[in-house]
Amino acid sequence: MSPLASENRITTEELRDLLAGRRLPKWAPWAVAGGAIALSLLLTAVGLLGGIAQGAVLAGLLFLFGQAAWSFRVEGRRHATDRFATTLIYTAFVVAIVPLVAILFSVIQKGLEVLRPEFFTDTMRNVSSRGTGGGILHALIGTIEQVLMATIIAVPIGVMVAIFLVEYGKGKLASTISFFVDVMTGVPSIVAGLFIFTGLILTFGLERSGFAASLALVILMLPVVVRTSEEMLKLAPKDLREASYALGVPKWRTITSIVLPTAMSGIITGVMLAVARVAGETAPLLLTTFLTQSLNWNLFSGPQAALPTFIWDQISSGTDPSVSRAWGGALVLILFVAVLYIGARIVARIFAPKTR
Repeated sequence: MSPLASENRITTEELRDLLAGRRLPKWAPWAVAGGAIALSLLLTAVGLLGGIAQGAVLAGLLFLFGQAAWSFRVEGRRHATDRFATTLIYTAFVVAIVPLVAILFSVIQKGLEVLRPEFFTDTMRNVSSRGTGGGILHALIGTIEQVLMATIIAVPIGVMVAIFLVEYGKGKLASTISFFVDVMTGVPSIVAGLFIFTGLILTFGLERSGFAASLALVILMLPVVVRTSEEMLKLAPKDLREASYALGVPKWRTITSIVLPTAMSGIITGVMLAVARVAGETAPLLLTTFLTQSLNWNLFSGPQAALPTFIWDQISSGTDPSVSRAWGGALVLILFVAVLYIGARIVARIFAPKTR
């Protein structure tokens, strides 16, 4: 008998517990959790633990191992192992979600203090760091224009590269392209900005502008668009392709009429992930377009503000009014990404293949 089979055998005692239906009462997890929290609070109160964070970690460990030990005593090894794994998964979920909820709560709480109609219609021109008032109109317009331009450039290129890799790519060329796409996925954002700054602004005299910032964002968007589009195109059923070829439909027509519509929902979702990836970037914008306190509608001329650089500028000032405006800008940036994502989901549902 193999070692795996011997490990999975049910012992006589476990079989007896299983047939007898011995299970922990429903209130057992709550009792263990309450005891773990109470003990952690007591140790924190007497000074044996350094703070709430250490107390929370200790309470989690006590609950995890305490419930498993009780279950092992009453239900046997198999049920104890199952409870331990289940509790560990839920604990990992809580550990991952609590910081996100805390960040979102802080941004909403502090950002709502400055959100008023004037905050969306005013700029920071002639507003000092210690002065009240001012708004994000110049930064909001800059973010919309820069992200829109980057999307217009990156999406067609990324989707066509994905089509090449899935439908046409073979041999060393496809392997080389795939390798560089993987490398670009891990490129730090400041490297993308530095590339545009040295390669186009210093070398070829391109003006520091919103368009230069968009080119830096394109570098960051491309690998995400390529990879997500590639995976979605691979999911298109081969039967549809073969049926199209059997009817004599050219390959390019099969791709545009069958493969792309089938994968469109996933491609749009991937595009939104790419947009969310670049909408909050600060480093490449500081190198390519820098800062301005005035509204600049011209994407191709002069410095242009954006929400990330607005937040960075305000938080760098350090005054209470500036910090409040930074929180407001952060909340608007989150809402901007959320609106884009909701819109993308609606569009993806519209373009999703219809099933009867």
